[in-house]
Amino acid sequence: MAKKVKFILSADIVANATEGLLLGEFNNWDIENGFTMKKAKDGSLMATVSHEEGRAYQYRYLLNDGRWVNDGSANQYIHDERFQVENCVIKVPTGEVAAVAVSVGKSKAAKAKAAPAVKEVKAKESKAAKNEVDDLTKIEGVGKKITELLAADEILSFSDLAKSTPKKIKSILDAAGRKFKMHDPSTWPKQAKLAAAGKWDELKQLQAELKGGK
Repeated sequence: MAKKVKFILSADIVANATEGLLLGEFNNWDIENGFTMKKAKDGSLMATVSHEEGRAYQYRYLLNDGRWVNDGSANQYIHDERFQVENCVIKVPTGEVAAVAVSVGKSKAAKAKAAPAVKEVKAKESKAAKNEVDDLTKIEGVGKKITELLAADEILSFSDLAKSTPKKIKSILDAAGRKFKMHDPSTWPKQAKLAAAGKWDELKQLQAELKGGK
């Protein structure tokens, strides 16, 4: 079963970088398939990714200023003999845990306050899991990988997608690399609006028209 894991890279590590990629064993360390991290108001970078519960993954961050950085609060670290670096390791919990907050470079005082923050994230993700998460692959043109990219930008439901603009969605795809620039999201909000309203017959008709026009 997949669990949503929230990766947070603190502002003091991010510094002047404006974007970053989350890379690891879960995407074969492939930059083209890296998970884009968005900058928050506090200067941190964040990404939400679905990982299989009970699994452990090695990972690192690549910032757009060229720096590779580590998570100071990872579950553990493993030395990579090939590149002579330390990789972070995250262990995805099992059971009812809805989310894991992972942060980098926090002070001791900030770490002491981390537990309430994690609880707040869990509560939000739990609510999302119950009420606000839809299978976006039902939208023509949206696959599993694109669903993860949208989730990282907090587009989790048909309603979220319906409220997004094609321009915003295109910017998410463009930021994820050239593999995703070829996708045309111009009809995704319209499709999502029909799905959110439960108008499945109309959605199927629209999708048939889209496929016929290809």
